[in-house]
Amino acid sequence: MSRRTPRLFATTLAVAALALGACAEKADDTPSAGTAAASYPVTVGSLTLDKRPEKIVSLSPSATEMLFAIGAGPQVSAVDDQSNYPADAPKSDLSGFQPNAEAIAGKNPDLVVLSNDTNKIVDQLSKLKIPVYLTPAATTLDDSYRQITELGTLTGHADQAADVTGRMKDDIAKLVKDLPQRTTKLTYYHELGPELYSATSKTFIGSLYSQVGLTNIADPVDADGKNGGYPQLSQEFIVNANPDFVFLADSKCCQQNADTVKARSGWAGLTAVKNSQVVALDDDIASRWGPRVVDLLRVIIDAVVKVPA
Repeated sequence: MSRRTPRLFATTLAVAALALGACAEKADDTPSAGTAAASYPVTVGSLTLDKRPEKIVSLSPSATEMLFAIGAGPQVSAVDDQSNYPADAPKSDLSGFQPNAEAIAGKNPDLVVLSNDTNKIVDQLSKLKIPVYLTPAATTLDDSYRQITELGTLTGHADQAADVTGRMKDDIAKLVKDLPQRTTKLTYYHELGPELYSATSKTFIGSLYSQVGLTNIADPVDADGKNGGYPQLSQEFIVNANPDFVFLADSKCCQQNADTVKARSGWAGLTAVKNSQVVALDDDIASRWGPRVVDLLRVIIDAVVKVPA
């Protein structure tokens, strides 16, 4: 997660969610994207690579995690300033928020992986004959699986990518299989920052909570989608909604925890606070859509199963 202000981070997410729908189409419908062939050339969407990339630049923390998970880490020569996992990723001062074509070209990449097309960076890199693969912000787990699969195809690690997605699917199926059946769904509030930006069920993180059977209090606030799934709530709205859970995705960036939540005006009476159901998440894992979503889902489910059905 960016260490920028919660407002800017949430705004960035909202803009990405609205602007990247078209980008997703560029890598969606290709028969060769899921093949296990390690021979080249390979094609994903409109991108064709004649040989295996050996100097990959990743400007997306999620893509960086995917690349290392499928065994393509040794081919990654540089990552952006927010890619902090795994620890041995070759971090640089390159920015994924404000990508600079000249700085990227200076790394002599044979493949650049981006999560958005800010400042028409794709056209700029294309003019420099630098191949680009877009991994837009996922809205479903299937988006995540597809991106992992396609990165496997592009990097020559199709089999490893299939193993990663297979394990993810199996682990998630096991996690949700034994969830208790409830006559009334539990409600939750997911916090991106102390300025009370949240995420609806139409976002990637919201889709994970839906798998657990939770009801999102933020959904009515952005029912028309004008906020891209990332509305800012009010203190009054949250207090009136009285969620059963508060999940904090700002525990690292903004030092939010059960005590700081309880100290907020009117929040001490929330069911989540009274029942010790304020859950601190890892900011980074909660803002990415790579293989570690399994870890995030496990934390959410561990909290939910403690509530009697």
